[in-house]
Amino acid sequence: MYAIVEIAGQQFKVEKEQEVFVHRLEAEEGSTVTFDNVLLFENAGKVKVGAPKVAGATITAKILTHLKGDKVIVFKKRRRKGYQKSNGHRQYLTKIQIEDIKA
Repeated sequence: MYAIVEIAGQQFKVEKEQEVFVHRLEAEEGSTVTFDNVLLFENAGKVKVGAPKVAGATITAKILTHLKGDKVIVFKKRRRKGYQKSNGHRQYLTKIQIEDIKA
């Protein structure tokens, strides 16, 4: 059983007991969140596709921790012009564990 769900503007294929890193969510660690924007649901070979979302389907997840991702280096260069610029950032992430998928 799996589902494709939209979480914080991104789409994820999730299964029960799976851990996923998503963009930072505004909830405390240890709390439970529910996502109702389920785009596709599959159970034992039977697929329900939403238009745009599956009616009545919900995903329940537990927030494990808030963290920062690996550093991403942004390097810009113009050849033969002497222009080089280096910049970087670390994305704020939330690690969640999928507890239940209902359709």
